Amino acid sequence: MTTERTFRSPPRGSSPCRLVVLVSGGGSNLAALLSACQDPAYGAEVVAVGADRPGTGGERMAAEHGIPTFVERLSGHGTRAEWDAALTEQVRAHRPDLVVSAGFLKLVGATFLGAFGGRFLNTHNSLLPAFAGVHGPRDALAYGVKLAGATLFVVDEGVDTGAIVAQVAVPVHDSDTEETLTERIKVAERAQLVEHVGRMAREGWTVEGRSFRIGG
Repeated sequence: MTTERTFRSPPRGSSPCRLVVLVSGGGSNLAALLSACQDPAYGAEVVAVGADRPGTGGERMAAEHGIPTFVERLSGHGTRAEWDAALTEQVRAHRPDLVVSAGFLKLVGATFLGAFGGRFLNTHNSLLPAFAGVHGPRDALAYGVKLAGATLFVVDEGVDTGAIVAQVAVPVHDSDTEETLTERIKVAERAQLVEHVGRMAREGWTVEGRSFRIGG
């Protein structure tokens, strides 16, 4: 069960929104955000990239752009709570306004959510609350739906249960396999992430329980 809470992003004036991006893999969503941030009108900048394992493509990409990186391995800690606390401090050191999970494959815990609740975004490759979990496109195909898609949401204590920021529908073709549907969803997912992170950066956002809106 999730906790009802209210979060309103503070005003930042003319300074860009500070993004910390968390990755576990190649970083295609990170690449899309970095490309968008090159335009000053986008309103955001990636100030650090963190990973849960060394040698990720996302980490290398950040280094190539001169962006600070850090790695916090779960296996480097005795308990998951200790890892969660260490990850929290790594992210906090970069003073983010918004934290974005861009293919980050670890579930954060109470310490992280206590520090960044209301400002930690994740994407999921289904139209939540349908087909939560790690096999969204496969489960959608198995159920026979005609529309799949992607959901951008604010992370809470559950699994894919947070307040929904935005959703985009992707038609399911009769010829689709799990792989072809997943790839089409990824394209829509990246575009949605870039659009709404930019809007949040420029206009601010409010989370009230399950309600999310851009603006004060």
